[in-house]
Amino acid sequence: MTRFLAQARRIVLRLLISLVFVYVSLCVLVFLNQRHLVFPVPAGAREPKLFRSMLLRIPGPEGTTVHVFHVPAPPGAPTVVHFHGNGEQLADEIWLGQRFQDAGLGFYAVEYPGYGLSRDSEGPSEKRIYAAAQVALEHLHKDLGVKPEETVLQGQSLGSGVAVEMATRGRGSRLLLITPYTSIVDIGAGLFPWLPARLLVRDPFDTASKAPGLKLPVLIVHGTLDEVVPVEMGKRLGTIFPNATVRILDGKHHNDLLDSADVREQMFQFARGEVRQAMP
Repeated sequence: MTRFLAQARRIVLRLLISLVFVYVSLCVLVFLNQRHLVFPVPAGAREPKLFRSMLLRIPGPEGTTVHVFHVPAPPGAPTVVHFHGNGEQLADEIWLGQRFQDAGLGFYAVEYPGYGLSRDSEGPSEKRIYAAAQVALEHLHKDLGVKPEETVLQGQSLGSGVAVEMATRGRGSRLLLITPYTSIVDIGAGLFPWLPARLLVRDPFDTASKAPGLKLPVLIVHGTLDEVVPVEMGKRLGTIFPNATVRILDGKHHNDLLDSADVREQMFQFARGEVRQAMP
């Protein structure tokens, strides 16, 4: 009997060691490959082209070039600085630039390091994206003469975290967030609840921790059927930004929110400072 128990203990111990090894190996695998999940860079590099627009090439950090798709604003109109989703590149924003142009607003979309025309060997990261955004906004304010009070920061999905960070740096007067998340840590915890996301995530984009300190007007747009960023995250952000309007769109998914002309019109009005409360 004693020999049997000793053998059983050895088997259990080996099993536990094997499980721990597998778990640690999974953690290491996720840690090393997570940027492929957070930044699924689309293939190729296409140049955005639109009537009365321009592609800016701004000297960036460490010899890099920051690419910006710029549709100049009419005199006296604000400029919307757009940070796109993680599966897009500048050329994918042509249609959106056209809509803002038609609405009489400026549009200034910033490319991420490692994406599209800004593709390089190092690839994207939270730190590098913030640095590129900072350079682009400094160029907008200092060289193009668009003041922060004439600047609306807009972020979609991944870009919502970039827009929020730029807001903490005083780079805009209004903040428009499309399908925003509370943090990449929270997204990771939802996808992989059995992993220690807080310890593994390299690029947290922690919007929730920054929101309480931002007093500027915020418009949040989110769909009830969002399959990428749970709508509960948009709702939660609406409760922690001090001055937020939240529009929840019934039946909308992650990538079809802006198909609605009514939603776009609310965004245009918000950018002009005309929206005071949520529309139904």
